[in-house]
Amino acid sequence: MSPRCLSFFKSFLCLAGLLSGLFFSGCSRSDAKPESTEVESAPEVTVITPIVREVTDWDEFTGRLVSPETVEIRARVSGYLQTVHFTEGAEIQAGDLLFTIDPRPYEAVVQQMEARVASSRSRAELTAQELENVAKLHGNGAISAEDYDRRGKAAAEAAAVLKGAEAELRQAKLNLEFTGIRSPVAGRVSDARVTMGNLITGGGTEPTLLTTVVSLDPIYCHIEADERSVLRYRQLHREGKRVSAQFGRVEAEMELAIESGFPHKGYIDFVDNVLDPTTGTIRARAVFPNPDKLMAPGFFARVRVPGSSNYEGLLVPDRAIADDQGTSFVWVVQPDNTAHYRKVTTGPLLNGFRVIRTGLEAEEKVIVDGVMAVRNGRTVAPSLIPAEQSVAGTEVENTIATEPAAPSASPASPSVAEADTNGTAPSPTRASR
Repeated sequence: MSPRCLSFFKSFLCLAGLLSGLFFSGCSRSDAKPESTEVESAPEVTVITPIVREVTDWDEFTGRLVSPETVEIRARVSGYLQTVHFTEGAEIQAGDLLFTIDPRPYEAVVQQMEARVASSRSRAELTAQELENVAKLHGNGAISAEDYDRRGKAAAEAAAVLKGAEAELRQAKLNLEFTGIRSPVAGRVSDARVTMGNLITGGGTEPTLLTTVVSLDPIYCHIEADERSVLRYRQLHREGKRVSAQFGRVEAEMELAIESGFPHKGYIDFVDNVLDPTTGTIRARAVFPNPDKLMAPGFFARVRVPGSSNYEGLLVPDRAIADDQGTSFVWVVQPDNTAHYRKVTTGPLLNGFRVIRTGLEAEEKVIVDGVMAVRNGRTVAPSLIPAEQSVAGTEVENTIATEPAAPSASPASPSVAEADTNGTAPSPTRASR
């Protein structure tokens, strides 16, 4: 290689090395991340302090409405149906005439029995007079004792025949009365199962069904109470904290499918004496007034009864409670404005507020808004509002609380208790209560 070519080659290598150094130096600088100088600000949250109120737990049961009196209207005598007197589906009073069976055959029987009674009465009066006459002769010895006894037996027989005829007359009059079929109860009548002109079979083993009548005021609601609830009620009764329905009147409240707030007030009047082993429940019956006839037999209803004595409870908005794999929890703000995860035991629901049984104190602050930005131990900027303001349109004066269903677990949700204090807590999942 000539000196000139060698010089050119060395110059080329130097230039290539310089370009390589500049390239890798630029890549290194481009990959480097600048140190963050931004300071994370405290998230704003809304907090409340729990409401302290006297609370009564109420247990809910489902049931069906039942008429206290359900009557099948059947004929007592046979004959042709002459008249239907009622409007189908209308309300009727006890004693209202519903059907008339042709009464003419029974009127004839009554007249026949009246004639027989008259004949029997005449015969009885005659024999009685004859006995009175022979009694005087027998006293004077004018007739034999045998003749006197024969006249006495004839008078007794005539009197017995008269009684039999009078009984047959009463039965004939009853049969005539039974041709007019009346309702024994007040309530609502069904449709006519038989139309005019048809032959009605009365009495016997299978009398003709003409219609049905159900009473409506008051009305019953049959419910099935589970074994655990019944045992709890009896335990409370022994402790003097609650009256048992078997020994006193227990109030009950009811709502229909289109209602809310349990507007119907009544009481439990019957508890069965046997628990059904196949269902683990015991049958009970509640009574409710029904003056406007809104409720009808067969309707579905929800009934609630007191499940505890009155006690002082802590109430927080139900939306402040979240679920962590089946465990209810709230975020509590400490005096140093740090948020902390707190497990709680929840109770019944009251107008948008949930009773907290354990895990919370009355003076503590609970986060109701802004929980998405909260981490365990993170500093927050709390803003205190009245608890009632956090649930729109809610009054907490009513201390009726409804016992919740068991909370459902959420296996897919990671445990908040296991979250790192420097990491973000999982999004809270509302408990199924």
